[in-house]
Amino acid sequence: MDVEKGSNVRIGLMGLGVVGSGVARVLLDKGESLARETGISLSLKKVLVRDPSKPRSIAVPSHMLTADPQDILADPEIDVVVEVIGGENPALEYIAEALSRGKCVATANKEVVAKHGLELLDTAARHGVGLMYEASVGGGIPLLLPLGRSLPANEISTVYGIINGTTNYILTKMSAEGGSFAEALAQAQALGYAEADATNDIEGIDAAYKLAILATAAFHSRVSPEDIYCQGITALAEQDFRYARELDYEIKLLAIAKQSSGIIEARVHPVLIPSDFLLAKVNGVHNAVQVEGDLVGQVLFYGEGAGSLPTSSAVLADVIALAEDIVTKRAIGPAVSPTNPATGLGPGRQLPAKSIRPISELETRYYLRMNIADQPGVLAQIAKILGDLSISISSVIQKEADAATQTAEIVIMTHPAREHHVQQALGRIAELDIVKEVCNFIRVEG
Repeated sequence: MDVEKGSNVRIGLMGLGVVGSGVARVLLDKGESLARETGISLSLKKVLVRDPSKPRSIAVPSHMLTADPQDILADPEIDVVVEVIGGENPALEYIAEALSRGKCVATANKEVVAKHGLELLDTAARHGVGLMYEASVGGGIPLLLPLGRSLPANEISTVYGIINGTTNYILTKMSAEGGSFAEALAQAQALGYAEADATNDIEGIDAAYKLAILATAAFHSRVSPEDIYCQGITALAEQDFRYARELDYEIKLLAIAKQSSGIIEARVHPVLIPSDFLLAKVNGVHNAVQVEGDLVGQVLFYGEGAGSLPTSSAVLADVIALAEDIVTKRAIGPAVSPTNPATGLGPGRQLPAKSIRPISELETRYYLRMNIADQPGVLAQIAKILGDLSISISSVIQKEADAATQTAEIVIMTHPAREHHVQQALGRIAELDIVKEVCNFIRVEG
C-alpha cells in the first residue's frame, strides 16, 4: 500500500539500551516494509542517550543522537515519544512533559505506569493525546489490549501470572537440577537473564509493578504497588523443590489478583501449584498470564516475557497504533482520542474505588517445613498449637533424620487456614524447645 502524502509520523526515542536498540533497529531497517503495511511512514528523528560518542552495537546516524532530552521534548515536529529508559526518574518527568506538550507516548516502563499511570492518563486526556504501555507487562505478549478490547463484556474474577522471566528461570533450574538459590542466581546472571543487582526481580518487586498494572486493567479499579503483598524467592531451598515434587507440586513465583463482591486481593509470592496445572509447566524465561472471566472462562496468554525483540515488538505495536490514530484524527479534524484501551479511561472518567483485602485475611493451604528434635511427642505439641488456632493438618512427612544431632526435618501440609492464624502458629512453634528452626512456609494455590 502506498503511503499517502502527509502521513509521516516522527518519533523521538528516549533510551538506547536493550529494548531501545531493538526499537531503533526495526525503525531504521524495516521502515519501508512498515510503511507498506500501515500506510504510514514512521521516521526516527532523535534518540536520547547518555553519551552520543559511545560505541554501540547498532549503527544510529550520529545526527540523530543527543544527550539533551529537550531536543526531543521541545521539538514541535516530533509526534510520538518512545520512553524506554526505565526507572522512575527522570522517565516520569519526561513522559509527563511530552504529554503536556501534546505528544503521544509509548512506554515500556512498568514502575512509572504502576505508580503514576492513572495520573499520566489524565494528563494525556487533558492534552488530547494518547499514552500506551503494552510493553510494560509481559514483554511481547499481548495482554493489556485484549483485556481492554477483547474481554470488556467479562467480569474478570482472577488473574494468575508468571510475569518475571528471571525468577522463573531460577525456579525452573532449582526444580530440574537441584542446587542452591545462590547457584541458580549466579547462572542466570552469567547468561544475562538477571542483572548484577537482581533485587527487583528476586524480591518480587518487578512482578508487583506488573501486577498493579494488570489488576487495574482487569478490575477497572486503581491497584497500586503499595496495595500488593510482596515476597520474593530468596528463602527457597533445594529441599523445598524435592518435597514439592514428592507432593506432586511445582514451585512458582506467582502474581495473583482476585476480585469478589467489590473486594480485591493482590499478592506476589512463591506458591506450590499442582504439577498438572498449565502454569506449572511454564518454564525458563517464559511468561504466562491466566485470566478467568464470567463469559469467556479461562484464557491463557503465553510467550517470551522479556528481551530486546519481544519487548520492542510490543513497543512498536503501540507506536503504530498511536501513529494510525494521529493520521486518522488529523484527516478528520479532532484531536487524538485520549481513551486508553487498557483502562477505558477518557476525559472526565474515573475508576471506581474498591477495597483491598489484607494478606492477613487470606485463606489458603500451607506448606510448612521445620527442623525438630527427633523424639516422641514433638508432633503432638506442634499439632496442638495448630489446632488451637483452627489449623487442620492434611499430611505430614518426615525426612532427613540426623542421628548425630538427633534432629529431623518434617513437612506439614495444612487444610485451608487463615493467614493470620498461620503466622501466629509459626511464631508459637518457633518458641518450642523441641523446634530447632522453622525453615520455610509456602502458600498453596489450586
